[in-house]
Amino acid sequence: MTEPLGATIDAAPVKGSGDASWFGHPAQLARLFTTEAMERFGYYGMRALLTLYLAQHFLFSDTTTTGLYGGFTALVYLTPLIGGMMADRFLGSKRSVKFGAILMSLGYAILCFSSTGGAAKPYAMIEGTRYEVTVEGSGEARKQYVSDQGATLRIKGNEDKTVSLLREDGSEARRIAAGGFEAGGERNPLYTFLLITGLAFVTVGNGFFKPNISTIVGELYEQGDRRRDAGFTIFYMGINLGSLFSQILCPLLAVGMGSWGGLGWWAGFALAAAGMAVSWLLFQFDGGKLDGYGERPADANPSRDMLVYIGAVLAIPLAYLLFANLMAYVKPPEGSGLVGYIMSLPIMGKIMFGTFLVAIPGILLWSWQNGDRREFEMMVAAIVLITFNTVFWTLFEQAGSSLTLFADRNTDMSVFGLFSITAGQTQFFNAFFIVVLAPLFSMLWGALARRGLEPGIPVKFGVALVGVGAGFLFLVWGAQFADANYKVGLWWLAGLYMIHSMAELCISPVGLSMVTKLSIARIVGLMMGTWFLSIAVAQYVAGVVAQFASVETVGGEVTNLKVSLDTYVGVFQTIGEVSAVIGLVLLALSVPLKRLMHGVK
Repeated sequence: MTEPLGATIDAAPVKGSGDASWFGHPAQLARLFTTEAMERFGYYGMRALLTLYLAQHFLFSDTTTTGLYGGFTALVYLTPLIGGMMADRFLGSKRSVKFGAILMSLGYAILCFSSTGGAAKPYAMIEGTRYEVTVEGSGEARKQYVSDQGATLRIKGNEDKTVSLLREDGSEARRIAAGGFEAGGERNPLYTFLLITGLAFVTVGNGFFKPNISTIVGELYEQGDRRRDAGFTIFYMGINLGSLFSQILCPLLAVGMGSWGGLGWWAGFALAAAGMAVSWLLFQFDGGKLDGYGERPADANPSRDMLVYIGAVLAIPLAYLLFANLMAYVKPPEGSGLVGYIMSLPIMGKIMFGTFLVAIPGILLWSWQNGDRREFEMMVAAIVLITFNTVFWTLFEQAGSSLTLFADRNTDMSVFGLFSITAGQTQFFNAFFIVVLAPLFSMLWGALARRGLEPGIPVKFGVALVGVGAGFLFLVWGAQFADANYKVGLWWLAGLYMIHSMAELCISPVGLSMVTKLSIARIVGLMMGTWFLSIAVAQYVAGVVAQFASVETVGGEVTNLKVSLDTYVGVFQTIGEVSAVIGLVLLALSVPLKRLMHGVK
């Protein structure tokens, strides 16, 4: 997700519209635009590397890789709820942004150092005996070998989940039964510690930065100023531009392009850290341009600032423990049932699912008891749409996990035969299509509205769900034309991202607006929190869904590309069909939902 448009709460007091000196907007908008663009440059650059870094440098299994990625992005969406509260009550938006920028810069720098200790050393446990693994070749020619009784044997996974050890002439020297082969990586504990610590710093820092810079944008305009929406549109363009360039440049430095092997993972994370540092510098040394904006609340006690900072620092080891617990996750034995699955969930999963499942019926019960019939019906509509929103982002957010691994393993990355891009750079497609298509969609909705034909919010949500499913089915269709190396053409993957971007533009711009319009006034803040909780849950579940596409890897590489392709196609087809059906169900429900919304558009 490049960024859900309108994904922040604009609840700050208005300070004034400022001088119209930057594209007809207050001059301060330029400073905030560039600050946010550089912050998103750092974040999305890091995110473009993370999944591949976990799988190829640390040699984590697909299950651990996608689970940790999902848990990290989930907390990234959850911590702004707390960071926003701290700003509103104690620090003010400006101090919160500066503090968050420092923490995130440190986080990216720590990730940079986590790669300096060398990659994990691959090994394989074969029927209880450990064998060292060597990886030779590069790109599609990479092969994994073990030494057995003086012979060097190539590892090849089979469709029946057995593993063959092949002699140099291709004949089978040994076949290992399903479950008898387990790949692993010997990792230096110090650098694993740095990895998780870096992610924890970024998570906490994001909580202070993300919600509060948008609040300052809102302060630039007087209440009712018609430029406000256009100002936020310009601001969010900065988000997309920052992410677009970083998702090209950070992977380029980390792993190279074509025949150039890049500088190493450290360089990609260093560039992300540099982008974040520039963001902090732009905000810290603003030349007084932001004086009077984002200041501390009038009734706040400055002596409590240090308590907030200390609390934030103490939250870092808490995030560390949650990530470490995610990495220690072990799937329950087959036949454990629902209870066994729930009991085996990591702590983060239990907290998120538990909170969400309590919040939804709890809000409806409160609305039934405290609101009139009209208010209750509008709340029902809001809760239904929030639930469907969770499904959308769960599937959309495969981009950073399973789709990135698919790009690395089963996609021909050649661009018209002229040069090749890397798997991390494929995440650039979403940002590119958002930048190109957002103005077109804005004009489309405007033209339809003038004719009284603009679809309502439930219809847009339904179309988005059908669209995200259609994107996966488009890629499944393209997989039929995979080459002899089981590689799908890059343009099929680009087509998926184009369809997904169009779906995003149907649901993302109207989300928070829908919540504010349908919620009972007394609990708008709670409903905002529930909205962000739904996105955090979606991020976590996205990691769980990606685990179903896990394939056997040795030394960070799959052992059978056909098995890999078949696995991805099977999972993508299932979630594509399920999403399309859910979208059609929502479209069928759009008429009764429209009645429940009582004219809200």
